[in-house]
Amino acid sequence: MRSEIVVDPAPHAAWLPDGALAAVGRRRVALRLPDLSGPAQGHPRARPDNSAEVTSTLRTELTRATSAHGGAVVDPDDSPDVLLALVPELSGDGFRFVRDDGRVTVTAATATALLHGWFHVVRLREAAFTGPDAEESHAPAFALRVLDHWDNVDVHPVMGQVERGYAGGSIFYADGRVREDLSRVTAYARLLAATGVDRVCINNVNVHAREARLLTDDLPDVARVAAALRPYGVRTHLAVSFAAPMTLGGLPTSDPLDDDVRAWWRRAAERVWAAVPDFGGFVVKADSEGQPGPFAYGRDHADGANLLAEAVAPHGGVVHWRAFVYDHTQDWRDRSTDRARAAYDHFAPLDGRFAENVVVQVKHGPIDFQTREAVSPVLAGMPSTRLALELQVTQEYTGQQRHACYLAPWWSENLGFRPWGEDGDGTAVRDVVAGLGPNASAAVASAGGGGIAAVSNVGDDRFWTGHPLAQANLYAFGRLAWDPTLDPTAILDEWIGLTFAGPDGTVHARVREVLHAVLDDSWRTYESYTAPLGVGFMVRPGHHYGPDVDGYEYTPWGTYHFADRDGVGVDRTRATGTGFTGQYPAPWRDVYEDRATCPDELLLFFHHVPYTHVLRSGVTVIQHVYDTHFAGVERVREMVAAWESLAGLAPGAVGADLHARVRERLAEQLRSAVEWRDQINTYFLRKSGVADARGRTIY
Repeated sequence: MRSEIVVDPAPHAAWLPDGALAAVGRRRVALRLPDLSGPAQGHPRARPDNSAEVTSTLRTELTRATSAHGGAVVDPDDSPDVLLALVPELSGDGFRFVRDDGRVTVTAATATALLHGWFHVVRLREAAFTGPDAEESHAPAFALRVLDHWDNVDVHPVMGQVERGYAGGSIFYADGRVREDLSRVTAYARLLAATGVDRVCINNVNVHAREARLLTDDLPDVARVAAALRPYGVRTHLAVSFAAPMTLGGLPTSDPLDDDVRAWWRRAAERVWAAVPDFGGFVVKADSEGQPGPFAYGRDHADGANLLAEAVAPHGGVVHWRAFVYDHTQDWRDRSTDRARAAYDHFAPLDGRFAENVVVQVKHGPIDFQTREAVSPVLAGMPSTRLALELQVTQEYTGQQRHACYLAPWWSENLGFRPWGEDGDGTAVRDVVAGLGPNASAAVASAGGGGIAAVSNVGDDRFWTGHPLAQANLYAFGRLAWDPTLDPTAILDEWIGLTFAGPDGTVHARVREVLHAVLDDSWRTYESYTAPLGVGFMVRPGHHYGPDVDGYEYTPWGTYHFADRDGVGVDRTRATGTGFTGQYPAPWRDVYEDRATCPDELLLFFHHVPYTHVLRSGVTVIQHVYDTHFAGVERVREMVAAWESLAGLAPGAVGADLHARVRERLAEQLRSAVEWRDQINTYFLRKSGVADARGRTIY
């Protein structure tokens, strides 16, 4: 009997369906390129980026859009409605956008920048051609805009194919090797280029034995992945193990000051760049959660990072060295030990010692991507070091892509946080990681800081992110990485306008209304029915999904809430606690120190308080817990009802498969929210003995 080959459905078009190209695709478009067949003519920058791959991509994009919508690709001198022009005499990584009497011209110095300009026109849709004449410059705020994939080549027995991945398997690997068909990787690069992300680390920061070989035996396959990303101007990075000279090179040591070790890394870097000439650099997790590092040799993180920096410097490479370092074997009885302090204690004393091509990658909060944390003080404490802000697009602690939770408002708060206060010079986190912080060294400023990185939420699921609405988080990260001042609601509206565009480029008004109703406040909704007022880790150990209030309370991981019969929260004050508040500059060191001035949403992050403590909102801590958890569930019910209202719309307004997937995920979100509400409320009722003032059912 002949077996039938089953072909999986094509991946969802995400924010680049054909309808998103309607406005530009209806018009006459042209591409003007300089003649690069001869000498570089004094413009050496033009040659590496203007590769055949990127320029071919531009031509393909123009043809794709016009073929779908009836426009035409014309000669640049034939009065096109849209002209894309590569002008090597220009400088920088941005592009110029000019609208003159309804016609658009985009110019840039490099092909990748011109590609970003093309997608800018696509994003604007009909608005690109309407309104008054305009002349604008657009450039990325951050020189480094990186997505880290925690993908394993082999399926890990605990973490699976993608560590903290909630969207299926890897788009890079299958069956213990790099995929033969990498067309989906190129489709992914297209989505990233449309937002502004231009670098991808393709393997897990927890580098297991199989993944370590990407640096050596599997370099030809890494080159294949890089070739799949390159047409859209996306560069490849690798996570590497600090112990590689021993595990891969057979050396007796990985001591960063050992000459043989240094020589081994130099040779390794030479092989990588020989295979992938536009390779970006290495990502390293060292001396963290069991990963090897320089501590074993009595060295510090600057010693370790500079070892690799020396190896990649001749090739223009960078080293992203993660600051996620803490004691994960704590004694829960010892309240003087504080995981929140760890990154600052380890790294701030090393400021000024890191090489110029080292980027210290700092999680936005001092713990671990919890739903609410204070901004990490490391971001204000290392002016002579290139710092990158690290975010988590994958929803490890925010519903694992089973819950709708739009994260851009949270990221925007972090990027806009002013470490030196509202009355300071206005410097925000986004300025620090762009190299514009106060007292930034000349080297940090000239390099443009360390930029921004995030853990990707993509897998081989048809919808890319498991939950179709989680695509909005990936899109928003890219847009904020390009321009961190953008309004999160406007980004969401932009994503809706592209993703749900019909064949004519328009979106059904009800679809737009419902998506805003579901997503606008979804992060705060998630926060309201989970861990309250800045405490975290009330999740099931291991997989981190669902409530388990004391799951981590007596473990060595340093993630405690210290709830007892009298109160809850972690005392991180200088007066009576761990002293963590002292890591912040003024005024925050004093704002956080005092219960009376500490923001309500962070109270339990910084203070252990009685359940009857009155918040600045005017309600007690215990009543706040009850009220928010009941309100959060009701808000999810409203989200479910809003989504159901789309079922009767005309076919194609949403898509039957997408509607069904979101319906299924929202049903799980409601079930989980009820479980969170009942476990949290019951726990604190039994712990405190204080009844709900409204007499609602608590078990």
